[in-house]
Amino acid sequence: MLSGLYQLGHDMIDYSKFRSSLKRLEEQHDNHLTLDPTEPELTREGIAESVIQRFETCYDCLWKVLKRYLREHLGVAEPPNSPKPVFRLANENRLLPSPIEMWLRYADARTDTSHDYDGEKAKACLKLVPNFIKDSIHLYRTMSGERWT
Repeated sequence: MLSGLYQLGHDMIDYSKFRSSLKRLEEQHDNHLTLDPTEPELTREGIAESVIQRFETCYDCLWKVLKRYLREHLGVAEPPNSPKPVFRLANENRLLPSPIEMWLRYADARTDTSHDYDGEKAKACLKLVPNFIKDSIHLYRTMSGERWT
């Protein structure tokens, strides 16, 4: 089996973008957590913004690969074409490691940070990132059958 790919018949799901975006999010979030508080404000702000941007990218990769997984692995003929309904369907199929309410919060955070950015919404998003990483790793392992390293 090729790393990052799941084979079902002749179709393959490529998990590499999801995996890569999740790795980058995990690394930058660790960087954010261990940042020296004496660093200049601009540096701390830039790293926090980078975490949020990586969350957005990872979130987008996740729900799109989840949609494909629902179609190709679970046989859902026409999965929804937006994140919240995809998460609800994944929840119905017992794929999500956390309650659906948490996934809907991730969806709201993604919308908030990309369409109506302000400091409070950024802080709220940053608070969700550790749980999002943990849930995303679990979902990655469930879908791909691979260990997270």
